[in-house]
Parts: sequence; C-alpha cells; structure tokens
Amino acid sequence: MLLLDCNTEPAGLTHLLEEGTEVNIAADAFVQSPAHLAAHGGNAFFLLWQLQTGANVNEQDWLGEAPIHKAAKVGSLECLALLVASHASIDLRNKNGQTAEDLALALGFLDCAHFLMTVKQIKNRKTVAQPCYSLNSNEENLSSNAATRQKRAWAINRSISKKRMRSNV
Repeated sequence: MLLLDCNTEPAGLTHLLEEGTEVNIAADAFVQSPAHLAAHGGNAFFLLWQLQTGANVNEQDWLGEAPIHKAAKVGSLECLALLVASHASIDLRNKNGQTAEDLALALGFLDCAHFLMTVKQIKNRKTVAQPCYSLNSNEENLSSNAATRQKRAWAINRSISKKRMRSNV
C-alpha cells in the first residue's frame, strides 16, 4: 500500500501524487483516509500536507473516529494542534460516545487532554460572549461605529465652542 510505504521525504510524497491518490478516499477496509493514517502515526508533516490538499478533518472511520481521535490516541500534540487550527470538530464522538479529549485522558496523554479541554473552553466562551458575525459585517460595524463616534465628538466640540462664543460676547 502506498500510504504505509510513504516516508516524509519530498520524494516519497511526490510519489503519492504521481500515483493519483485521492486525499479523501478510504485507504483501507476500515474506511481510514490518509489523514487518519497520518494522525494515527503522529506524522504532523504528512497530516499538514493532507490538510493543505483538502482532506476532510471530520471524516469518520468504521469506529466513528475522525483524525482528531487518532491523534489523541497516540498523544500527538502537534497533530492535534494542526487539526484544531483546521477547524476539526473537538466535540465529535466515536461509536463508543468518546471525544478526542476522553480518549487522550483515558490513555494517559494529559497534555493532549488539557489542550483539547482548553480549546473547548475558549470556543464556548466565544460563542457565549458574542454573536457570530461575518468578517464583512464586522468591518462594516467597526466603520459605522467609528463614524458615529466621530460625529458625536464633533457635535460635542461644536456645542462647547458655541457656549464659549456666547460667554465671550
């Protein structure tokens, strides 16, 4: 199998491309994509390459595990960080109802479990603290707020100037 024979040298990765391997096609009977294999192997370089070529970060295998579960099972903090940065769902559960955090904790990878717990807490705070806006609407709100503040400041300064003019007369 090409994926298992692949090494992290550029020539090995090029060989995969030349063979026409699809990034989201299951590589084996267990419905594991190349991203699953990279995460389970703790190979952050290969996982990054898969993510850059469009790998589905939330694709589940026959156990219901996504690449984030595989990275947590082997204690690969580097792979977990890549997956979180690529918007992998940290709340995704496998067929046993376990999240990646649960697996990392059960297998004794406390740094990975703590990382995932911290990411979850930060995401929960963001969703509770402020409603979601698109980037464009945020820019529009910021510019309209700035314009409103500028108008208010101008109006206050104008009224102060009028008072000073009246008192001088």
